[in-house]
Amino acid sequence: MSSLEKKRKRKTTTRTKKKKLSPNQSIPYDLLLDIIARVPRLYYPTLSLVSKSFRSLLASPELYKASRSFLGHTERCLYVCLRCCPGYRWFTLCRKPDQTLSNDTTEKKSSGYVLATVPIPSFHKPRFSSLVVVGSDIYYIHGPSSNVSILDCRSHTWRQVQSSILDCRSHRRRKAPILPVEHSSLTASVLGEKIYVAGCYSDMHLGSSFFEVFDTKTEVWVSEPIPYSDRKYNFLHPKSICIDGKIHVVTDSEGVVAYNPKEGIWLDLDQYMRSDSYCEIDDILYSVYSRTVIWYDTEASRWRYLEGLGQLTFPLGASVRLADYGGKLAVLWDEDLLYGLTSFVYKKKIWCAEISLERSKSCEIFGKLNGLIMCLQCLKNVNW
Repeated sequence: MSSLEKKRKRKTTTRTKKKKLSPNQSIPYDLLLDIIARVPRLYYPTLSLVSKSFRSLLASPELYKASRSFLGHTERCLYVCLRCCPGYRWFTLCRKPDQTLSNDTTEKKSSGYVLATVPIPSFHKPRFSSLVVVGSDIYYIHGPSSNVSILDCRSHTWRQVQSSILDCRSHRRRKAPILPVEHSSLTASVLGEKIYVAGCYSDMHLGSSFFEVFDTKTEVWVSEPIPYSDRKYNFLHPKSICIDGKIHVVTDSEGVVAYNPKEGIWLDLDQYMRSDSYCEIDDILYSVYSRTVIWYDTEASRWRYLEGLGQLTFPLGASVRLADYGGKLAVLWDEDLLYGLTSFVYKKKIWCAEISLERSKSCEIFGKLNGLIMCLQCLKNVNW
């Protein structure tokens, strides 16, 4: 055998070995779904940066319906909508990997959390008071006929609910009428599987206040709005929240009324909520006063400071938002960054704190600060 033939034989043998040693790089789709389903959602924004196919997979309904539901995975997720001129952008709290190695250079540390952009179409101008959460969906009530848009937080897609009314007498749906005037303002709160919406029409001469109910299970409005016209307050620029099975509404003159769905009656309450920063956790109302967190003691009919937070205070003039984060209190606020001798505000930081809540035998509520992070730095014209 000539030397040329030996070289050709060696090359052919090498190619054959390489082909045999080369594994199949593709992973079956079902197996990939099962693997991704076991990864916490906090890491999804990072995974979405890998490739377009990963982004498509993470937004796939199959990932949630087949895999995560089957595995029984339910996780808390925090979504934030910020007004960024000229539009709105959605963010979610996720893990932020730190590229700095530890002293032994064998373990990668985590620098905590960060607000990551979520590719959600923002064709709406959402208002804080008109957004409510039911399950894994965010409902936005808007428009002249109380239109309902639903954001699926699993696939990050909006869908519009056709405004319809269920006639309880005939058990038939009919198209909801377009109201002759738009809503001047409205607020929504959730009790069970129903959304209670209070508001006021733009033209105060056409009936002023309204109080409607949307059933999230049937996705229709209750045929007859709950009467409120004979009350002494108007629902102009209202705020509402559900506490102890009742819908509490703060009116334009800062009076407070509560609707009891079981008994179908309205109750007049003492004024107790002034701040726009509030949320309810386990039937306790939390708010912000004097640059710190407070809670409302219903038995004593008074506000109390949330003890145990140490030196946690918000900057003067900060915009603060509170949210129920899986039974814990999530607090977000902004802080202006000052530049130069004239203290020119060019950028701002957005901070996030997670607070565990515990009630003592004396009925006092104590908070434990689990973490405090600067989760976003943005331009000064960005706000809630």
